[in-house]
Amino acid sequence: MDYVAAVAEWLAAPGEPEPWVVETSGSTGTPKRVRLPRRAVLASVEATARRLGGSGRWSLRLPPEHVAGFQVVVRSLVAGAAPVRDGWGDASYTSLVPTQLVRLLDDPAEADALRRMDAVLLGGGPVDPALRARAEAAGIRVVATYGSAETCGGCVYDGLPLDGVAVAIGEAGRVRIGGPTLFEGYDGDPALTAEVLVDGWFLTSDSGRLDEDGRLQVLGRLDDVVVSGGVNVPGGVVAARLRAHPGVRGAEVVGVPDDEWGQRVVAFVVTGGGTGLSLGEARAWVAAEHPRSWAPRELVVLDALPLLANGKVDRMALRERAVRA
Repeated sequence: MDYVAAVAEWLAAPGEPEPWVVETSGSTGTPKRVRLPRRAVLASVEATARRLGGSGRWSLRLPPEHVAGFQVVVRSLVAGAAPVRDGWGDASYTSLVPTQLVRLLDDPAEADALRRMDAVLLGGGPVDPALRARAEAAGIRVVATYGSAETCGGCVYDGLPLDGVAVAIGEAGRVRIGGPTLFEGYDGDPALTAEVLVDGWFLTSDSGRLDEDGRLQVLGRLDDVVVSGGVNVPGGVVAARLRAHPGVRGAEVVGVPDDEWGQRVVAFVVTGGGTGLSLGEARAWVAAEHPRSWAPRELVVLDALPLLANGKVDRMALRERAVRA
C-alpha cells in the first residue's frame, strides 16, 4: 500500500469518513488500536500550524503507522505537498524522537540540514535539557512536544497546550487532556475506552504538575512509580536526574520484584565520551537532589537503549532483562 496516497484519499473523502486507525507503540504493554476522526486530526494540524507560525512540507523520519509519523504525512499533505521520504529535500519541518536527534547532531551534514528547518518537533519521550541545549547551540529550533495517539499526537508544545486543548491534573497527579483533538475510542475495546474517556476528558497514564506559568511538567508514567522498601519512587524523575549527569547520554529506570525490597529500582544508562559510571556514583548523583531512598539499587550500563520501531525506548524489554538478571 502507498501509505501517503491512502492518507491523501482519506483526507479528500466527502463527508466524515471512518476514523483512521493507528497503533500505540506498545512500549509498556500490548499495543492498542486508536480510532482518530478526521475532524480531530485536522484540528491538531491547524493548531500546530498556528503554534509553529506557519505550515509547509515535512520530512518523514518516523514510521507512518504510528501517530507521530502519520501526522507528519497529514501536515505535509494539508500544506500542499507529499512529505519528503528520502533525505530532507525542501522540507521546512520534521518530527523526531530524542535518540534520532542525538545521532543526527553527531553528523555535521545532518545537523546543518536541521539548522535550515523552521522547526524540529521532538517527542516520544523525555527531552534531556542537555540535548536540547546542544541542538539550540547548533542553531536548531527545537519544540518539545507531549501527547499520544489518543490526542492525535503532540498537543502540548514546550509545556503549553495548543489552542483549544485543555490540560488539567486529576487525582494522584494524573494528567487529563480535553479539547477537539481527542480520539473516538479504541477499536474493539469499548470497556477500555470507557475507562479513559470520561466526561470529555482523556485520562492519560502520566503524572504531572502545572507550574506557576501554567506549563505542564510531565513527571513520568503513573505505572513508573516503584514501591521499594515502602517508599514510592517515581522512576521517571530518577531517570531524568540520571540523564542530567555529564557522563550519561541516556537513561531509563524500571522496577522489578525483589524479595527484600518488594521492588528493586534498576537504572539502565548509556554513558558517553569514554566516561564510566559506577552504582555508587549513580546513587550519590540521585541523592544529591532527591531522597536517597530513590537512588537505584542496581545499575546496568548499555551501549544503547533498546528501541521500538517508532524510536521510543522499549521499556518492556528493559524490564524483562532486569527480571532475568
